Amino acid sequence: MIKARTAKFQIGQIVRHRIFSFRGVIYDIDPEFNNTEEWWLSIPEEMRPHKDQPFYHLLAENSESEYVAYVSEQNLLPDDSGEPIRHSQVAEIFVKDKSGSYRPRNPSLN
Repeated sequence: MIKARTAKFQIGQIVRHRIFSFRGVIYDIDPEFNNTEEWWLSIPEEMRPHKDQPFYHLLAENSESEYVAYVSEQNLLPDDSGEPIRHSQVAEIFVKDKSGSYRPRNPSLN
């Protein structure tokens, strides 16, 4: 049985990937892996994350595109750049407050 852990990051927090050059804002959290086995097996074995940790849904971006990403906690770091997220769906889900932080537009959805 997989034992879920408490999430280190929170909805609305901007994070960056530990290995790959992309960043994003968290819009949902799974307390443990909740994707398909096919998706998990598509990750090279030497980089494959453990399933018994939180996984985060991100509105992600890199220098070339915007997309949705599903990332394990072990592969995320806080992004302290202060740069806003340009992803086109951010305004649908979040409101940016005066401090530059993102908070859910409709907190009851989370």
